[in-house]
Amino acid sequence: MATLLRKIGLIRLHDRDTEDPKHHQGSLKGTKGNQKNNANKHCQTANETNNILSTPEIKARKLDQLAKDKPSGKDKQQGKDAKEKQQTAGGGSKATSASSIPPLAPHRQHCTQVRTRRLMKELQEIRRLGDNFITVELVEDNLYDWNVKLHQVDKDSALWQDMKETSTEFILLNVTFPDNFPFSPPFMRVLTPRLENGYVLDGGAICMELLTPRGWSSAYTVEAVMRQFAASLVKGQGRICRKAGKSKKAFSRKEAEATFKSLVKTHEKYGWVSPPVSDG
Repeated sequence: MATLLRKIGLIRLHDRDTEDPKHHQGSLKGTKGNQKNNANKHCQTANETNNILSTPEIKARKLDQLAKDKPSGKDKQQGKDAKEKQQTAGGGSKATSASSIPPLAPHRQHCTQVRTRRLMKELQEIRRLGDNFITVELVEDNLYDWNVKLHQVDKDSALWQDMKETSTEFILLNVTFPDNFPFSPPFMRVLTPRLENGYVLDGGAICMELLTPRGWSSAYTVEAVMRQFAASLVKGQGRICRKAGKSKKAFSRKEAEATFKSLVKTHEKYGWVSPPVSDG
């Protein structure tokens, strides 16, 4: 039995060895051929599809579809207009937010009203004075620009004697009021006659602390300032200039402003010595 099984195994091995190798190659080739045929069929189908899609009718349809998908010139323009409107709307909102900031005009208008009411009141009070201490004239009907005539100083002073001897009836001063008066001092200068000493400097500038922002108070009236000035003239030994040539030289506003700025800087550095604000 064992011998028979061995013979059968040997026969099978002999059959395998004696098989034709071409048969195996043919089977392999057949399999590869089937794969190639299937690939060729697929390629042919794709080519046929491409050929069908490339016909003139399909091309025309494609072009029509592309033309429909692309925005026309009007659509583009409408889109641009819409963007511009959006930007304009955005700019408008910015402008609105900027315009929401309160302007300065109302504040200035309020200051002007305060200044006007104050000066009108002071004019009325000065005209009610019975001692003829000062009189006021508006320069070209400008409420904020006054020419003030100082008629009286201390009658025991040398200045009063000078006024009598030279037939000078008054000392003329110009007073201008800034926009924020009475919270800022007026600018005051002497016009005529030409004075020496008495804290009257070049251009007719007046050296008085109360005429500076540091020494000024909104409670001061024009009458009070003029009385202080009259007292400082006497204390500073002011005299009417009688020198030939110099007495006829008029004071100028430009020179007075420059002199006043200079003396304010000097006194801010070294302090105010005389005349003190309390004098008069």
